[in-house]
Amino acid sequence: MKSTIPWLIAAIAGCVVIAAYFIPAAQSWQDEAGQWYEVLAAVAFVLGGANLCLQNLQKISARDAGWGYAAVTLITFCITLCVGMFKVGVPVEDPATPWAGPFLAEGSALWWLFEYGYNPLTATMFALLAFYVASAAFRAFRLKNTEATLLLLTALVVLLGRTYAGTRLTQSVPDEYSALTFPGLTTIIMGVFNTSGQRAIMIGIALGVAATSLKVLLGVNRSYLGSGEG
Repeated sequence: MKSTIPWLIAAIAGCVVIAAYFIPAAQSWQDEAGQWYEVLAAVAFVLGGANLCLQNLQKISARDAGWGYAAVTLITFCITLCVGMFKVGVPVEDPATPWAGPFLAEGSALWWLFEYGYNPLTATMFALLAFYVASAAFRAFRLKNTEATLLLLTALVVLLGRTYAGTRLTQSVPDEYSALTFPGLTTIIMGVFNTSGQRAIMIGIALGVAATSLKVLLGVNRSYLGSGEG
């Protein structure tokens, strides 16, 4: 029963959402299920925040490796939570409802944290990832076999087609043969081969999602319940 009842709830909710897409009369059921989802998501956020605090407090208490980073994470989490909950610095639009202002209003403390703290950190992370991507590309683009050679040549053409150097190298090509220039070849590769490959991948993902959903709805896969069945 510990796994059967949660499975029945998940199966019924999934069937209701699926039926709402095909039965207009069941549209209200989907809206009702969506409201329950928002409530459960809010509870999950609370549990996630509590677990984050507990894990980092344990690491700080035990002085494990990286406990300083855990302390920074915990302090930052608490500051952001308090600033957002109490809407520090949010401009009051209506004195009768001082708490009704948007918490991300320009000039508020939470807006300041996102604008001058979160966004620069995100940009820095992606800038660092560029070096890892370059390192991975250097290891991948080696002439080991035919497939690697095609990958290397395609990447070289696209790289030249996206930069000023590729345009300069093929600027003497007549306009009627513009498809043979690096920008023209890049357009063909990205518009034909890349698009067809992406569509094939998306079709495969859709089939995988459909198969996994059926397994969940039919109770074949109950790994999300922690039963270990999958």
